Amino acid sequence: MTSSLRVTDFVSSGAAPVTSDQLRQFDELGYVVVDGILDPDSDLQPIRDDYALTLDGLAKDWHGHGQLTNTFDGLPFGERLTRIIASSGMGWAQSFDISLPQGNVKLDTPIHCTPSVFNLLRHPRLLDAVEQFVGPEIYSNPIQHTRIKPPEHLVPKDHIGGMMVRVGWHQDQGVALPEQDEVNVLTVWLAVTDATVENGCLVVVPGSHRDGLVAHCPGTAPDGGLQIPLRLISPEAIPVPVKRGGALFLQSRTIHASLANVSDNIRWSFDLRYQPIGQPTGRPAFPGFIARSRNDPASEVRDWREWRQLWLDARARLAAAGNPVFNRWSSDAPACA
Repeated sequence: MTSSLRVTDFVSSGAAPVTSDQLRQFDELGYVVVDGILDPDSDLQPIRDDYALTLDGLAKDWHGHGQLTNTFDGLPFGERLTRIIASSGMGWAQSFDISLPQGNVKLDTPIHCTPSVFNLLRHPRLLDAVEQFVGPEIYSNPIQHTRIKPPEHLVPKDHIGGMMVRVGWHQDQGVALPEQDEVNVLTVWLAVTDATVENGCLVVVPGSHRDGLVAHCPGTAPDGGLQIPLRLISPEAIPVPVKRGGALFLQSRTIHASLANVSDNIRWSFDLRYQPIGQPTGRPAFPGFIARSRNDPASEVRDWREWRQLWLDARARLAAAGNPVFNRWSSDAPACA
């Protein structure tokens, strides 16, 4: 059982991205913010260019089919995306996401498996930080998402859903199957833009990771997903801003949510998870991969095309076989009454 392992057991003798004090905070409070994991310009610019190119392709396709009257060329990515969302009403979020949806998967369901994303998942400095929490044998857990949150007040109400709204109270262990319960899974909430109170940063309940798994109720969150009943949430919750290039590290039982984006621009982050190799991921229908192995470097997936093919194969299986079970909760649980 790995849940009793302290992250301070993995501190190396060399220079490391995460300090001993930060590791102690993670153990005590269930979260810690570490600035400067990635360079805001050199490391994140390939991601911004990649997504700008994808958005441009969507805009031109929708314009060519008469679904968009203006492609808003020349605008910065965030403003252009917001304008396109407000003008088209077209579904866009899945084209940017790095995981498949949990229902209605088809052979042509979009998934954003590109070299820049793969390089982000395997960025050496990011993995150096992850290694301090989970050890040197690192598996990229497939419960992962791109989170691009537009300003809610600039998006028509009937277009809001999924990543566009605040996320309800939950624990990351709560969105995985029970097979993951004793696995040391680390959440890395990586900021591509500054995450502030105004644009919808995360809010956490310090120390909540010590109280075990709490009931989650399906269909009650603002985005229609799982949510811990509000009456079970401590008033001790605090907002946690993160600078771009920095990361919020979360223990899998730490209760958290996000605020609404009431600014005039997007809030953009990646929601990634890592764990020790050889343990259940909590979402067996989706593929993970070995990101780093000190014991067997040859086992690492180093080609983005191999990673992409894992997801395409999973998509084909789900399209043919239908939807498996993705969570443990039911709406008739006592806590949901």
